[in-house]
Amino acid sequence: MKTDDLIRGLAADTRRERSLESGLARALGIGLAGAVALFALILSPRAGMPGLMMEPRILLKFIVTLSLAATSIWLALRLVRPGADARPLVWALAIPAGALMLGVVTELVVTPLQGWMPGLFGHSAIYCLSLVTLMAAPVLVSALYALKRGAPEHPMLAGAAGGALAGSLGAALYALHCVDDSPLFVLVWYGIAIGFVTAAGALIGRRVLSW
Repeated sequence: MKTDDLIRGLAADTRRERSLESGLARALGIGLAGAVALFALILSPRAGMPGLMMEPRILLKFIVTLSLAATSIWLALRLVRPGADARPLVWALAIPAGALMLGVVTELVVTPLQGWMPGLFGHSAIYCLSLVTLMAAPVLVSALYALKRGAPEHPMLAGAAGGALAGSLGAALYALHCVDDSPLFVLVWYGIAIGFVTAAGALIGRRVLSW
């Protein structure tokens, strides 16, 4: 069978596409269960949660992380299907990025200059990096396992989408504990942690998602 025929056949297999979605949903359930178990063993919800989630700066953390997770699911499912063009979906990343940038600009406007650096470094930068990565790990393993059922033309990009998904969900879970609410902190430290998991997903995906 020619490669082009194989790609067209895989793309036309709608049963395969539905199984990818349901398989990823089940995998995310398992991965999130593992992440929640780690959270329960290591951390605890911040005092006052969930009532604090209505405060703008705290709510922003969940808007950014969960909208990134939703976009990453969409991208991952598109990228593991042969012949799919994911470029239009990349614009959906403007939602979490735009929300975060709006929060950062607002923070810079309303916060005196001497308050910028304390907000940027917070109280738990190192813990943020390590714990977001730790809680993202079971989600990343589960997501990549589910995405193996696809046939991506660019396994590294598909793996990166899986990594962004895992990193953003790990960050959302960590946000239940985090006491650093400055959008500057979220931009830098959440961003680095999610970026690290995204890079890990890309490197692992290049090997495990190849077909």
